[in-house]
Amino acid sequence: MKLVLILIAGLIAMLLSRIFIPFIILVTYKKRLFDPVDARKQHHGIVPRLGGVAFAPIQCCVLVMSLVIMIKVINMDLGLESWAILPSFMLLLCGLFILFIVGIGDDLIGINYKWKFLVQIVVACFFPLSGLWINDLYGVAFISELSPWIGIPFTVFMVVLIINAINLIDGLDGLCSGVVGVGCIVLGILFSYYGAWIHALFAFIAVGVLAPFFFINVYGVTRRRRQIFMGDTGSMTLGYSIAFLAISFAMNNTYIKPLSESAIVVAFSILIVPLFDVARVICIRWRRGKPLFKPDRSHLHHYLLEMGMSHRTTMVSILLLTLFYCVFNIIMVQLISNNLVVLADLLIWILFLKGYRLMEKTKETDKGKISKEKLTRSTQISNILKSN
Repeated sequence: MKLVLILIAGLIAMLLSRIFIPFIILVTYKKRLFDPVDARKQHHGIVPRLGGVAFAPIQCCVLVMSLVIMIKVINMDLGLESWAILPSFMLLLCGLFILFIVGIGDDLIGINYKWKFLVQIVVACFFPLSGLWINDLYGVAFISELSPWIGIPFTVFMVVLIINAINLIDGLDGLCSGVVGVGCIVLGILFSYYGAWIHALFAFIAVGVLAPFFFINVYGVTRRRRQIFMGDTGSMTLGYSIAFLAISFAMNNTYIKPLSESAIVVAFSILIVPLFDVARVICIRWRRGKPLFKPDRSHLHHYLLEMGMSHRTTMVSILLLTLFYCVFNIIMVQLISNNLVVLADLLIWILFLKGYRLMEKTKETDKGKISKEKLTRSTQISNILKSN
């Protein structure tokens, strides 16, 4: 019964998103609120970037209405201690609202990245303030329980990192919404398995919100195939949402779910691709002596596109890699230690990049051979013509 109601809430969120996003597209075209085109962008036409305006309001409204119906109307026992769970959700809604306002301002008139960074730190502090923070590494790097003096600053750092990592992968149609959607599906299933119904509810509501946007962002809507981007409003609120779900799953707190010795590895497996990509980009910029926070075309999707892959193939490849990490980690934590799983994740990431580099070199070699053959044939033809 609980799972059915959660899925219904996800369907309602999907329906609302499907209604509001085309309306937002209509408004943005009438007011000509388009994403600027520059050398870093993948699009060349006019595309609005306010699709993310629909995310947070629908998430908050459907979550609150669903809880009211479940608790007050149906009198459903969700098996939770309200004093331990509700403060984190209340401050989650506050953080989403603040990021929503800042994101709209940035999408419309632009906001200095220093102010956005400061706001991200403030909303990241809401999690520890509500009692939600990473208090256990479950043996990763041979560290188990964390003291509040270490765990709370680490949690704030991770939330800010996740928000920006999700924001940085929003450079290709369907990529950001696809990665977050896959992560929410996986965490929603896991929360349902452990009986953490409110967290599962929020995860499936996020999936419902993202499904119509993903389709419109990738395929367009109406005969003119009008598309829309999520903008910073969408990417920041999505990053905050997935950070909340991941940290809730990773926290050693029996009021949320039963103890699991592999919680942190499983929780952050959904974020491996964006987090590893951020680390890779920072290393590249540092090695080249470029500013660490200046936008460029050194992200994973840029790298794959420059190899000659199509937009759609690049997006699908990264989504499949994300899903692979989720399934791989969930299975492997049952067989080997958390540290070995983390090392395996890093090795898979390196092999993934090396494999595509090898494919690129093979293509270049084949092109070189073809060009040499064409040159040889043209030389032979010219020699024959001269002899005649």
